[in-house]
Parts: sequence; structure tokens; C-alpha cells
Amino acid sequence: MNVASLNLRTSGGPTTAYVARPEQNSAAAVILIQEWWGINDHIRDLAGRYARAGYLCLAPDLYRGRIARDAGEASAMMHALEIEDGVETIQRAISEAKDQYQIVAFAITGYCMGGTFALRSACEFPDLKAAAPFYGDIPSEDVLKKLQVPTLFVAGKKDQWINSAKVNGLKEVAAKYNLPVETVSYDADHAFFNDTRPEVYDPEAAADAWRRVQEHFRKYLK
Repeated sequence: MNVASLNLRTSGGPTTAYVARPEQNSAAAVILIQEWWGINDHIRDLAGRYARAGYLCLAPDLYRGRIARDAGEASAMMHALEIEDGVETIQRAISEAKDQYQIVAFAITGYCMGGTFALRSACEFPDLKAAAPFYGDIPSEDVLKKLQVPTLFVAGKKDQWINSAKVNGLKEVAAKYNLPVETVSYDADHAFFNDTRPEVYDPEAAADAWRRVQEHFRKYLK
């Protein structure tokens, strides 16, 4: 595995994407969207996991180099980030990956805030092949109804933020418009996939979610 940094130009200012490259060249890439902390060691580790699974993995830096030191700062940074700014940064990462690495098929995933942006991007970018948002917020019905990308939505039943009411709302809109959405909910808390946070990490749920996401991506990233 090799790592690199990819420069991105956006209307909100320059930023970068952390890039983890597999040993063998791949025409398929996973766009990995950060939690509200920023591009920290956990996100870089996840990018490496995707690279070892055979994908080029890009993690665009939506915070432009900043990393939150605590939950209060992370919350402030997340709420200061405009949806349009984040989505544009993701779009630039996709465009640059096509040019720099000759990628032809993209999937997107993300955790917490990153799940919000992953699902929103799947609604905005129909050329994505697959999406796997983890416990991110649900866009409004007028946005969600545009979804054409096969999506695996991962949630935790103990999550107080992306709670059962929100997940049920996603299911209702998906049924109403016949959207390509599958949901899986574990008996786990918000951020259960983050193995750097022992207070919420659930190894069994995380392992099963990883397996499901790999199956989902293999199915559509052909």
C-alpha cells in the first residue's frame, strides 16, 4: 500500500485528499468521508483498510487541514461546514481521481458527519456505483427522492442522534419512491465502528458491517 496527498481546488478554498493506493492498480475507488473530528489517524487507517481490500481510497479533507481536539470543537466545526461546500469538495475529489488515477467506478462511504455527506452525495451524483453511509443524517424528502445509487445504510439501535425515527423515515421515503436502499441496524451505539473509541466501539457489529459493505461494493464496483 502507498499513500499520497491529492490537491483539490474548490470555491471555498484549496484542500487536499488523503489517498491510499493498493499494491495493484485499480480502476475502482472508494471515497471515504471523515467523521466530525477531521482527517485523523482513524480515517487514515480506514483508508488503508480499503486499499488493502483492493480499492484506491480517497478521503477528501472537508475541514481543510483542521482536526478537532474535543467533541465541542468537532461539533462547532461540523455545524460551520455548509453542505454545498462539502459536496463540492467530494465532487472535486472524484474529478481529480478520474484524471490522476484513471478511476472509472466510484463508491462512497462515510461515518457520522461523513455518513451525512455520503448519503447526500449519493443523491447528488447518480454516476456513483454504490454508497454505504454509516449513521449519518437523512436529507429532506425532495433531495432523497433523487437517489439512484444502490445504498446500504448502516445504523445503531442505541444511537440517540440517528435514531429509529430517522431510520424509519428513510425507509418510508425509500418505499414511497422505490429507492435502491437497504438498511441494517445493529444493537449498538452511534460511532460503533470507531475502534479508537472503546466507550462506543462494538467489534462484532463493526466486523459484520465491514463484511456487508465489502459485499455491497464488490457487487456494484465491477
